[in-house]
Amino acid sequence: MIERYTLPEMGEIWTEAYKLKTWLQVEIAVCEAQAELGYIPATAVAEIKAKAQFDPQRVLEIEQEVKHDVIAFLTNVNEYVGEAGRYIHLGMTSSDVLDTALALQLVASLDVLTTQLEALVQAIRYQAQEHRNTVMIGRSHGIHAEPITFGFKLAGWLAEVLRHRDRLCYQKRAIAVGKISGAVGTYAHIDPQIEALACQKLGLEPDPASTQVVSRDRHADFLNALALLAASIERFAVEIRNLQRTDVLEVEEYFSKGQKGSSAMPHKRNPIRSERLTGMARLVRSYAVAGLENVALWHERDISHSSVERVAFPDACILTHFMLVEMTDLVKHLLVYPENMSRNMNVYGGVVFSQRVLLALVDKGLSREDAYAIVQSNAHAAWNKPDGNFQQLLRQDSRVTEKLSPEELDDCFDPRHHLKNLDQIYQRLGI
Repeated sequence: MIERYTLPEMGEIWTEAYKLKTWLQVEIAVCEAQAELGYIPATAVAEIKAKAQFDPQRVLEIEQEVKHDVIAFLTNVNEYVGEAGRYIHLGMTSSDVLDTALALQLVASLDVLTTQLEALVQAIRYQAQEHRNTVMIGRSHGIHAEPITFGFKLAGWLAEVLRHRDRLCYQKRAIAVGKISGAVGTYAHIDPQIEALACQKLGLEPDPASTQVVSRDRHADFLNALALLAASIERFAVEIRNLQRTDVLEVEEYFSKGQKGSSAMPHKRNPIRSERLTGMARLVRSYAVAGLENVALWHERDISHSSVERVAFPDACILTHFMLVEMTDLVKHLLVYPENMSRNMNVYGGVVFSQRVLLALVDKGLSREDAYAIVQSNAHAAWNKPDGNFQQLLRQDSRVTEKLSPEELDDCFDPRHHLKNLDQIYQRLGI
């Protein structure tokens, strides 16, 4: 197995030095497998492991001449290793190194992403518990609908990020695939057992049927998983932006001491982090499209995918990680205003309780059509009026009062009816 190391920073994983380190890990793993199967001397492998190094700058210098990154790398390594270097890369093709090493980078990236995603899970779980009973209005089409709690809203976020946790766990298995099968993938010049042994040492599974490359459906799936995660973060960010609007102001991003919102307007407190996350999600989604377009390569391989992946994987992984860090901190320090939630819910005299009144009238014997007409006429009479009061209008409507007592009408405006089954949702999520 490869040597275990401390979880790296996401940016480090996508440096040139880290990439070349994974290339060397692959080459050494193959040499070890070759020696174990008797194809090369064990003493040569010991010498390779003792001497093998690389200089990223020197690799670039050689590449300027040879115009081939893997050849430049091997040339530089052999400058350190000497005679034993002739056993490096035997029977292999460049993509054996590139694709197997890329899998190591992607697995390392998933470790970092999964760790940060878990921090977001815990932040959302905590806030969902804190606001389990913080009543607010639920909205559909941006319009007041019926009461919910802020904890219930966050429970939906939690369920979503838990699905992403499962997706990332799956991706760690799906992308952890290497290939040491030579040009066009036929093992013409290398024993398939070498691939099996080398991949085992690297913590990977051999691709069951590679061409000269690992098929890019795996990589497209990886990028789509990141795009889905970014899309969810965007959904949460857009919700925060909407709830922070001045005319709503039910939640607000934390505004630190000394922070400024506008160069012109001193009063401004803008949801800049949520807006930033919204924009970043667009970039991550674009890489998912690029990943899908990389699937269709010519015959057993071409390199049209290579230039795309040099940009897409570092950017998508680093951006997604940054989005997770930002959203975790944003949720942890989110300012929540229950008083504003209560004020907004009861605007126009509680029109949002219209369905409860409708059902109460139906229960008293009215047809649904007649009950709907009565309730709607009163709700619309209160809607968008400075002094509109739905509950008061109902008390003045004989069609209602002859069916419902004052106590029964009051009961229709108790938000607890809307929350009575939410515990089942919290229990499913362990909140």
